[in-house]
Amino acid sequence: MALRGAVAEELNPFLIAQIQLDRALPHVNGRAGLLDYLRRPERVLRIEFPVTMDDGSIRVFTGFRVQHNAARGPFKGGIRYHPDVTEDEVKALAAWMTWKTAVMDIPFGGAKGGVICDPKRLSSDEKRRITRRYVTQLGSALGPMVDIPAPDVYTDETTMAWIFDTFDMIHKGQNNLPVVTGKPLALGGSYGRSTATARGALVCVEEAIGRGLIPGVERLAEARIAVQGFGNAGAHFARLAAEGGATIVAVSDSAGGVHAAGGLDLAQVTAHKAKTGSVAGLKKAKAISNAELLELDCDVLVPAALENQITRRNAARVRAKLVAEAANGPTTPAADEILHQRGVVVIPDVLCNGGGVTVSYYEWVQNLQDEQWDEATVNAKLRRKMVKAFHEVFDIAASKQVDPRVAAYVLALGRVAAVTELRGIWP
Repeated sequence: MALRGAVAEELNPFLIAQIQLDRALPHVNGRAGLLDYLRRPERVLRIEFPVTMDDGSIRVFTGFRVQHNAARGPFKGGIRYHPDVTEDEVKALAAWMTWKTAVMDIPFGGAKGGVICDPKRLSSDEKRRITRRYVTQLGSALGPMVDIPAPDVYTDETTMAWIFDTFDMIHKGQNNLPVVTGKPLALGGSYGRSTATARGALVCVEEAIGRGLIPGVERLAEARIAVQGFGNAGAHFARLAAEGGATIVAVSDSAGGVHAAGGLDLAQVTAHKAKTGSVAGLKKAKAISNAELLELDCDVLVPAALENQITRRNAARVRAKLVAEAANGPTTPAADEILHQRGVVVIPDVLCNGGGVTVSYYEWVQNLQDEQWDEATVNAKLRRKMVKAFHEVFDIAASKQVDPRVAAYVLALGRVAAVTELRGIWP
């Protein structure tokens, strides 16, 4: 699909996911029908369910669960609560999870879920009722060996506890802890899970520095980093990078951002957000928008928010030397082409944020074996996985002379297609 000269850029997440896949197909050996099959989700569930609100009224909510591919293992993917959730967005996220688990070489397939709602306008009790109804309505579509949810945008370990409890009440007499990951430690969660996405992304940045992919930066302590999105992934990434000596020059959230060329005091940023609900308005820092943050002079740009942040419209103005995608789908195919031509390296989401699903896998294994590993063990296992996956992707990029996203898809497609053939799923 030609990207240059198009009248309007494609921003539909699922179509973007397919474009990304199509760019890798010429470099993959596989039967055409099989590869075409892998472009589609195996199952798309749309559910409508009523919930009693705090004021006694009843509202009907729409939810989705998309199960993209299970050739390599049970479906795996987060659940997000957001007013802009769409079926196509969830389909894209499910596909990205298939390729992510394959890049990380863990035995899961890809899935994703979402409920159309505004969590900022819901009480904790209302979110709990929504979660319980959502899980009940999905029924047998979820299960420890079928489909295993996890946290995503505006869901957290408390949400996962509600999911476990609801499923456990319906399926008594079996070990139900592995039905969901990202749970509280007291309920079978794993040490290291809350920081896993950020920690994995930071490993990728460190390995990129080691390969000489950031001109003028030879170690983390020399890097100037801007982070868009100060939620779980972004906040932890900023903290871990700063602990490693990096200078965090800007951070932002949905309400806006702050910039300090000499570096932000992250303790002050965190305290300000805890007090006000946003990083915006921090004293002794320059106020900037999310859009402005993407164009700041820095060494590493970390999009850790939502999809379609770097597009045809702003890619030429991105001044970072490296983009590390802690979020899913932040860069469009048109922007990929522009960045690649300009020599800006992009660590693609299916690699860069793979730490989250990797430690989710470790949590699942611990639950199945009735074990709990210490945090040092989890982090060491995660680092080994991230380093291996990073160099596999960038070795393919170098040998085939393609950008890292294409290389990641080549790696993932090869693994999924091979297992599909071996299992006799096709034909």
